[in-house]
Amino acid sequence: MFQTILRTERARLVPLSDEHREYQVELDADPEVMRYLGGTRTREQVEKKHRETLAEANQIPGLGYWAGFAEGDFAGYWILRAPDSDGQEPVEEQAELGFRLLRRFWRKGLAGEGARELIRHGFEDLGLTRIFARASAANTASRATMTAVGLQCVREFHADPSYFPPGTDLRAVEYAITREQWGGRQ
Repeated sequence: MFQTILRTERARLVPLSDEHREYQVELDADPEVMRYLGGTRTREQVEKKHRETLAEANQIPGLGYWAGFAEGDFAGYWILRAPDSDGQEPVEEQAELGFRLLRRFWRKGLAGEGARELIRHGFEDLGLTRIFARASAANTASRATMTAVGLQCVREFHADPSYFPPGTDLRAVEYAITREQWGGRQ
C-alpha cells in the first residue's frame, strides 16, 4: 500500500507531490511557523528538502507526508514517517508523527484533527505498535496538540545542534502513544 488520501471532518490530506512545492515554500518562509524548527528556509533549501521528502515518502508503503487542505485551501502538512534512526537501525512498527500549519489555520483544532487521522491510519491501516512525536520543549502549542490527541510525554532530551542555528534552545520532548493505549481511548 502506498500513501492514501485521508479525510477528516474538515480536512483532506493528500500524499505530498511535486505540485505541492510552492505550498512548502510559503510554509517554510514564515518565521513564526519555523520558529522551533531551525528558522526559515530559502527557496533553494525548500526545493532540496522537498526532493528528499518525496524520496523518503516512497520508502515505506503507507508512511509519508501529506499536504492538508481545508475548504479547498492549503492549510499545512502532516507527517507519519519512519523514525529517524539517530544512528541506529530503524525501529519496525513505529512511526513519527508531525504537523506544520500556516498561521491562519492555527488555534482552530485542525492540527489535532489531522494528527488524529494519521494516528488512526497508523494503528488501524498499517498495524503500527507505537507512534511518537517530538517538539521543542518551548513549543507549548505543539505540546498541547500532542496531549489533546492522546500522546503522553515520555522523555526530555537535547536536540542535535547540527540542525539549528547557534544559540537555539535545544531542549526537546518526545510524546508517544501505543496501539493498546489508543485502543483504550476509542
